[in-house]
Amino acid sequence: MENKVLNITILLSIVISIIIIYFFVSIIRYHRRYMRLQRERIFAEITIRENERKRIAGDLHDSLGPLLSAVKLNISSVEIPDAGDREVLEKTSRYLDEIIGSLRRISYDLLPNTLERKGLVEAIREFVSQMNLKKNIDIQLFVVKEIRVPNEKEIHIFRMIQEIVHNTIKHAGAKTLQIGMSEEGGNLLFLTKDDGRGFDKERELSRTNGLGLKSLASRCEILNGVLSLESKPGAGTNYFIKIPVS
Repeated sequence: MENKVLNITILLSIVISIIIIYFFVSIIRYHRRYMRLQRERIFAEITIRENERKRIAGDLHDSLGPLLSAVKLNISSVEIPDAGDREVLEKTSRYLDEIIGSLRRISYDLLPNTLERKGLVEAIREFVSQMNLKKNIDIQLFVVKEIRVPNEKEIHIFRMIQEIVHNTIKHAGAKTLQIGMSEEGGNLLFLTKDDGRGFDKERELSRTNGLGLKSLASRCEILNGVLSLESKPGAGTNYFIKIPVS
């Protein structure tokens, strides 16, 4: 009788163990599937957004820009004897110059031509130079070791650096921002450091769009990379990004 009870107990224990194991395995599989679907959804959304940016940038650069340049050329070729009318045309021509310049900047922000023509490193150099000219901040770029990056990854990496720079300019109140770029073991490494006011990392991460941190994390995730952030009030902000590119 005791043996029978013992056998039943063992059998029940085995069955319960199997059920528990199956339950945990199912949870793990569901979680992995959910994460994969989330990654695919995020990748699709970002891809759609980048394609739309590319389309708009192309329209601005190839259609609207030349059209406005042609209008300016036609205005400049008109000879008007009246001084008042000439002054109006000259003002109109200057306005057109400002509009054309704004369109070029918008087109660049949407899709930097240098990225397609010369690659990631030169695009970042050009972007940093432009920010140093326009903004009251000293951005220093150090390229320790260059590495060739697949074309499909370049735009995502560029957007991440762009997001960090814009965050620093808009929120940090920093005087300097240092960006280091290198390669190690087939991985592209970025380290950024600013002397700004810093922030409460946990609080910002809990927000829906806190400082664009979720956008950074999403892009890093779809590239199978690692994103590390260190910041606290009064101590500046450091970002570390590691992305496999080989």
